[in-house]
Amino acid sequence: MNRVLNFSAGPSMLPLEVLEEAQRDLVDYKGCGSSVMEMSHRSKYFAPIIADAEASLRRIMNISDDYHVLFLQGGASLQFSMIPMNLAKRGEKAAYVVTGQFAGKALDEGARWCDAVCLANGKENGFTAIPRINAADVPQDARFLHITVNNTIYGTMWSELPETGSVPLVGDLSSVALGREYDINRFGLAYMGAQKNMGIAGLTVVIIRKELVTGELDEVVPSMLRYDLMAKNGSMYNTPPAFAIYMAGLMFNWVEAQGGVAEMERRNKEKAALLYSVLDESSMFAPRAEKDSRSITNVTFTLPTPELTADFVRMAEGRGMINVKGHRLTGGCRASIYNGKYETESSGGITYDTIRDYAEQGVDFISVGALTHSVKGLDMSFKACE
Repeated sequence: MNRVLNFSAGPSMLPLEVLEEAQRDLVDYKGCGSSVMEMSHRSKYFAPIIADAEASLRRIMNISDDYHVLFLQGGASLQFSMIPMNLAKRGEKAAYVVTGQFAGKALDEGARWCDAVCLANGKENGFTAIPRINAADVPQDARFLHITVNNTIYGTMWSELPETGSVPLVGDLSSVALGREYDINRFGLAYMGAQKNMGIAGLTVVIIRKELVTGELDEVVPSMLRYDLMAKNGSMYNTPPAFAIYMAGLMFNWVEAQGGVAEMERRNKEKAALLYSVLDESSMFAPRAEKDSRSITNVTFTLPTPELTADFVRMAEGRGMINVKGHRLTGGCRASIYNGKYETESSGGITYDTIRDYAEQGVDFISVGALTHSVKGLDMSFKACE
């Protein structure tokens, strides 16, 4: 089977092992005679699926019992409304930092409910850098400070989380959760759409400190948008996205088996460093984000002209690399290098006599010969095949 390399910002590429396990369970889950997509969320078969998914996520993200873990329907953008409705009363202050389109949407939705204050906006510099924020910048009467930790469109990332004083930090971790280690205790609330590094579309995970789930909300907040009701009912106040939760559980187990989030971060940093090094040295490609703000999961870059960009996208597709076209707001190109695919290469000092030894170690590519290192822009590699 020849699988393409999918560089989409989401839904993203999943590990083949995860897809194959889901394939085995699709028609008959663990011998129960029913598909995962058919079973009731109240059944004895689904109960361990959601419980195991939560337990696995708590392990790999080091989530303590001080937090609820909620598996909710819809995309992460729904949280732009749910967060202010649950954490602030009407007219109370909330702080935001705008580092891209989704951060801006969060601010707009917050302004519908509360006194939404924008502490910094990166629009003037084209969202190429993350602004500096410290506790002195954060109004201490704000109910929360919202940041978008990684920006898929512009390829930027908070390398260090801001200090907020006594104000709870709220973070959209959609495109970097499980791809980089974070101390979850730094957050009052963290949320993430699953279709980046956690599985498939239709599920959003919310991790919220229990002390913030008070239930003392404005009476107009719809029941379906209340964290307290979701927490009291084990994320099953209504029918949850059962299959998406099942897929997320498979991804959590896969990450754990690979060595956990620390190993995912190591791999992602390695992939990103390799790609950025090529972009920085190139006279054709130019990275969009400033160096100290670069994402390790979404690498954005440009070419000199739209025509060359279109040629590059076509060339990539012809070589089995899809969805490298940049977002419509930015143009250019984008490579989203999430956890789902990781290729390894061996090079340096490899000869005809030793090439088999390297191939047997399970690497994907082997670079051989003086030409690889002596002629700029010329590479000689072999695909390792079974």
